[in-house]
Amino acid sequence: MSRARLGWMALAAVAIALFGFVFLRGPTPDIKIKPETLFSVPWVNFTNTMVTSWVVVILIVVLVFLATRRWELVPRGGQNLIEAIIEGFYNLVVNVAGEKNGRRFFPVVASIFFFVLFANWFSLLPVFNVIGLAKEEVPAEETVVAEEEELRGEFFVMEKFDLGPLPVAWVTLSSPSKLAGETIAKDGPDAVEKVQEARDEGKFVGEILPVLRGVNTDLNTPLALAIASAIFVEFWGVSALGGGRYASKFFNLGGVLRGLRRFNFGMLFAGAIDAFVGFLELTSELVRLVSFTFRLFGNMFAGEVVILMFTFLTPLLLTLPIYGLELFVGVIQAFVFAMLTLVFGVMAVSHGEVHAEHGGEQGHPAEQLQQSDA
Repeated sequence: MSRARLGWMALAAVAIALFGFVFLRGPTPDIKIKPETLFSVPWVNFTNTMVTSWVVVILIVVLVFLATRRWELVPRGGQNLIEAIIEGFYNLVVNVAGEKNGRRFFPVVASIFFFVLFANWFSLLPVFNVIGLAKEEVPAEETVVAEEEELRGEFFVMEKFDLGPLPVAWVTLSSPSKLAGETIAKDGPDAVEKVQEARDEGKFVGEILPVLRGVNTDLNTPLALAIASAIFVEFWGVSALGGGRYASKFFNLGGVLRGLRRFNFGMLFAGAIDAFVGFLELTSELVRLVSFTFRLFGNMFAGEVVILMFTFLTPLLLTLPIYGLELFVGVIQAFVFAMLTLVFGVMAVSHGEVHAEHGGEQGHPAEQLQQSDA
């Protein structure tokens, strides 16, 4: 490629970026950790992340149905791709857990992986955090002098018109004279006056409640997945080893009791160490819930914030690398969550058998994976 062509391409890229910066910037994003409530019924608030999770599940069911309704003995086309993906993931699970446990663990591990992956990638569509319900703010003193959390952020000033019985509003974009959409600071000293002026001009002042928001940017979803993962891990451990034997992993008091019966200080000390190790094991089981939750939530929420800010700063061109990065992050986070569930499941069912199988010299492959994660 000639230097002249490279120069023209660079010039075109700069021109596109400048055009987006001047003419396509919206208002400053109002970033919130808490998901927005779209509607409520007694005792239940339905948030946009809940709506998105329903959409994700429905889409997964529809895609699976469409992909498998004409299943053939000799795969081809889309069926060939799906079988290759499922078989590859199944072989990975079996290589870590073994054939017997791999068949037990695969449905749970695969469900977690594909749900998290699909939810992460689905949230990258440009309709997320953009299209929603407009919530109008009443220009009264009590609107501005409200609770502290409601004073943060800004009101959007939007254009509006009635599409038949349906009112429609949209945010104003930037221009050479104003390099951002119009907003009003909620805690501004003249917020009430500015809201009233905008309403007198026939504009809509308020907030946008996005209909769709990334599922894993809601702390409740990663926490629910972490709890489900923990329940299955404990179930696998109890069903494989029995309740008493599995509980001894956490409540190992046999050495302490033997030391007390025999008045043997050395045995008592060794038993106390075993009991303390069991306490650490129990603590690690609980800490997993925290690490699982915040690893997924932190990465996906941070990615959403980065996309929103880059879209505000440079609406064209420069946001594409960020989307590429989030595609990679989405699959990595899904894989890490699923693989850690698999590894902890293997550790649960192999408790007490590792040293018997390997003569106490080597750990199970799952132990090595757990240590590498730590």
